[in-house]
Amino acid sequence: MKTLLTVFLKEVKENLRDRRTIMSALILGPLLGPVIFIMIMNVVLTRELNKADQPVKVPVIGAKYAPNLIDALKQQGLVPQPPIADPEAAVRDRDAEIVLRIPAGFGDSWRKGQTSQVELIYDSSQSDTGSTVGRVKGLLENYSRRQGVMRLVARGLSPAMMAPVAIDERDQSTPQSRAGMMFGMLPYFFVLTVFMGGMYLAIDLTAGERERQSLEPLFANPVPRWKILLGKLAATCVFSLVSLLICVIAFGFCGKLIPIERLGMRMNLGISFAAQVLLMMLPLVMLLACLQTLVSAFAKSYREAQTYQSVLMMVPIFPSVLLSVTPMKITDWMFYVPLLGQQVGIMQLLRGEQVTPVQLSSCVITGLLVALLAMAATAWVYRSERLAIST
Repeated sequence: MKTLLTVFLKEVKENLRDRRTIMSALILGPLLGPVIFIMIMNVVLTRELNKADQPVKVPVIGAKYAPNLIDALKQQGLVPQPPIADPEAAVRDRDAEIVLRIPAGFGDSWRKGQTSQVELIYDSSQSDTGSTVGRVKGLLENYSRRQGVMRLVARGLSPAMMAPVAIDERDQSTPQSRAGMMFGMLPYFFVLTVFMGGMYLAIDLTAGERERQSLEPLFANPVPRWKILLGKLAATCVFSLVSLLICVIAFGFCGKLIPIERLGMRMNLGISFAAQVLLMMLPLVMLLACLQTLVSAFAKSYREAQTYQSVLMMVPIFPSVLLSVTPMKITDWMFYVPLLGQQVGIMQLLRGEQVTPVQLSSCVITGLLVALLAMAATAWVYRSERLAIST
């Protein structure tokens, strides 16, 4: 125990003096994700909310053919703009988000009681125009429904004939579950933070020392190598855990800066959320530390180990991509799969749902067992005499 503690304190002290480790593990790793996330979400939400509060300006071609339609749209918040000579080119060149074109035969069809047609010219591939297009469509649909009702009444018919089926929508979502969709990338940020928090430490404690030829004198001491390994792993886990704690706290503060209340959403990233996330992520901290150390043991230089780690970094991405591409119903078996269990567990917490004690214990125990297997494999590699040789 004394040997393990000595190695642990030595590695922690030396890496606290390394600016590169401090920057990646305790500053950039845990804080870069929340800062980027808060900036993107604030810019997107502020832009969309401001657009929703402002009148929508739309170039109108042929407004003189439907003056009543234009007046009705003005009352609903549409501000007609002068017509454009080439609306298709204007939309493609992003000079206009949407253009309304009214054909010359609109009035004749209207007086005959026929369906009058208008054209909406827009580019659906431009994501920033979706809200404007939706608003203009909604305005036209509201006008169409009102005029349809008036036509039926003028002919002595009941407006109920237009709606033979009434739809009573009952949305079962909650303000927090809707916000959970927006914060769906948080689990991946947490996993990535754990990975980045211990990566440079794991590389330096194995491949770095091997390149500096300081690993061989360390192994020459009359001390079991597994104790040396445990000391190094403990140091890596501490840096990863501290990095994760900083990231969780940072997201807790950043979540209060996003105006999701204006969208009818609510997010609770308080102490209870942080405690459950840390508990679920603890086995993953150990597992990734073992895998990073194991991968670094096969590298003879620091740069070579970085290459191997970049490939290993693709592993945490897989569950996130799987859940985003093929949404699945969360079931108990998922909590027995490392990485996937953490992903679905954190998603449940974000949606305001409870993670049962059985699910939580399954996630923790299974993760610890896999971490122990990875630790055993790393210890077996540490027994090799070739590990201390850098050439």
